[in-house]
Amino acid sequence: MPELPEVETVRRGLIPVMEGKQIMRADVSRPDLRWPFPEKMAERLTGKMIERLRRRSKYILADLDSGETLLIHLGMSGRMMISTGEHADTQKHDHVVFHMQDDARVVFNDTRRFGAMDMAPTEIMPAHKLLASLGPEPLGNEFDEPYLVGRLKDKNSPIKNVLLDQRIIAGLGNIYVCEVLLRAGVSPTKKAGQLSAAKVRTLVPIIRDVLGEAIESGGSSLKDYRQADGELGYFQHSFRAYGREGEPCVTNGCKSKIQRIVQAGRSTFYCAQCQR
Repeated sequence: MPELPEVETVRRGLIPVMEGKQIMRADVSRPDLRWPFPEKMAERLTGKMIERLRRRSKYILADLDSGETLLIHLGMSGRMMISTGEHADTQKHDHVVFHMQDDARVVFNDTRRFGAMDMAPTEIMPAHKLLASLGPEPLGNEFDEPYLVGRLKDKNSPIKNVLLDQRIIAGLGNIYVCEVLLRAGVSPTKKAGQLSAAKVRTLVPIIRDVLGEAIESGGSSLKDYRQADGELGYFQHSFRAYGREGEPCVTNGCKSKIQRIVQAGRSTFYCAQCQR
């Protein structure tokens, strides 16, 4: 499932053809994806201008001039694909098509149908059931060292699981937590509450660096993920931990190999020598 860098990359790719542009027509080819679409979604979108295209955690939010916001979740295989000029024929899994002004077209394609869309008044969107319990954005001002020190204090769960808790940090997923913990030299199995305040403080800039590098690389292309222009992301070529089981650790002076364990049903990749 796309994590924060992938969703942010898609959002940035959509801005030139969607933000400040009118939806001339919206076509919806089925009644639902993961959940039912909002009532009369096509009609509520048609003719509206997208005033702002933003992101909250792993969700894309399109604020409309009607006072409503469209929430888009890519799910496991959802893609937002842009075409201009001559458009390809509609494909089997093209579930929502946005016909934008300037003859641009944005297609939401989702083979597995785990994606979702919803609409609600913009003013109450922060209280939406998918957004209400989310923690601060890791690239935002509310996420800082005092905040993380306070949230991890007395936590009895492994640090890997705690960092994946969306109530603590919004948008941080499995791939990037593995990368963060290797760079920080922290064992994924160590209880969060056992980390010193000094060690916790080091996590904040590392989290920001890893996410920033991933966004600049266009995200990580694993399985179905593509950018809005159809291109692959490239951060997977910079992985130091994720997916590298049995390969040498790239940390200077380390002669160990990356190991894989399972935590809370997810694969964790780490170096037992570098991460303690």
